[in-house]
Amino acid sequence: MNFFSTIKLVFRTLTARKGRSFLTILGIVIGVAGVIVIIALGAGAQSLILGQITRLGSNLLSIQPGKSNEKGPPAQLFGIVVTTLTNADASALRDTGKVPHAAAVNANVRGGAAVIWGGKSVDTNFWGTDYNYPAVINFTMRQGRFFDQQEDLGDASVAVLGSSVADELFGGADADPIGQIIKVRSAASGESAGLPLRVVGVISPRGSIFFQDQDDQIFLPLQLGQERLLGIHYLQAINLKVDSSDQVRQTVSDVTSVLNSQHRVKREADADFTVRNIADAISILTTITSALSLFLTAMAAIALVVGGIGILNIMLVTVAERTREIGLRKAVGAGQAAILKQFLFEAGLLTLIGGLIGIALGALISYLIYLLMVYLGYDWAFVVSPASVGLAIGVSILTGIIFGLYPALKAARLNPIDALRYE
Repeated sequence: MNFFSTIKLVFRTLTARKGRSFLTILGIVIGVAGVIVIIALGAGAQSLILGQITRLGSNLLSIQPGKSNEKGPPAQLFGIVVTTLTNADASALRDTGKVPHAAAVNANVRGGAAVIWGGKSVDTNFWGTDYNYPAVINFTMRQGRFFDQQEDLGDASVAVLGSSVADELFGGADADPIGQIIKVRSAASGESAGLPLRVVGVISPRGSIFFQDQDDQIFLPLQLGQERLLGIHYLQAINLKVDSSDQVRQTVSDVTSVLNSQHRVKREADADFTVRNIADAISILTTITSALSLFLTAMAAIALVVGGIGILNIMLVTVAERTREIGLRKAVGAGQAAILKQFLFEAGLLTLIGGLIGIALGALISYLIYLLMVYLGYDWAFVVSPASVGLAIGVSILTGIIFGLYPALKAARLNPIDALRYE
């Protein structure tokens, strides 16, 4: 038989057993779709992480109060109040003689508050921060400006709004809140009426960074946030932007040295602060994401193996059912190669069809995940790479050949006389 005759025969055989063929294909579809989705998820997660770096600002160091393991989370993440960072620490880090590659230093406190205007109230987060915030974190202004050094040091009653807070309070992006007086009320403050603040700016939409909505927050001068809204005199974090990526490691060392001196730390084990390189943290997250993707791909590969075992089982049953047909074909002159080719084609075609359906299903699921993540405000990329498609098709066909080879050889080696006598 020529190639096309073999293909016609294979199609005729598979369509004659539609239910069995469908169940055989299903295992391959699930495995291949899993491979496509998992590779797409890994690529999307990595694009999200890289996008976070770009939007936060490159060459960024984060100084947190409390000592933590180099690869572990800071104590504040567990709700532990640590008071070891002070305004004096931020001032010391701004000394270019001690930290020569510090382009900008920014001190922060944070809390929850209700923002009130015109009878409307919005529950949000506030940042007590300083005038250096725009020099450290990348963003643009939609309206107005950020507060300046004079307003910061003078504890001016001013505020900058995130875009979603401004839209909710003032009725959309077309409204102009500049100059309006809002009241900010925090549970920790003693001012039940709220702290009156004049709006001087609205930040352009930024979406979410590290699963935190950057638009659902407001900014006010540091000491107002510390003393009037939180009633504290310590810092919750200090951010430092390094002037060059080549100087990040050296700057970590300089910052550690300055803070050791500030806190009179003699041994590293006694340090009561943590200096983190944001890029290193992102690198750790990327490694974790890649490892997780590899693990899940292995799980999808197991699904392909299970599908392959299904093919092996179905093909063995098919050989048993068609023993007399095989004997008849061999009796009229069909050789072992023709029988082997027919059964290998059947197994290969089953897995090829399953692979193509799996690729389409995997791409569809990946696209739906992409739409969901974009809707939620994340920088998620839709990636179905030619490499992943080629890998899925190659693995599915290889699975069919490997698991179809034994039944095909068994059929090809049947003795025609014994096969014709088979009941």
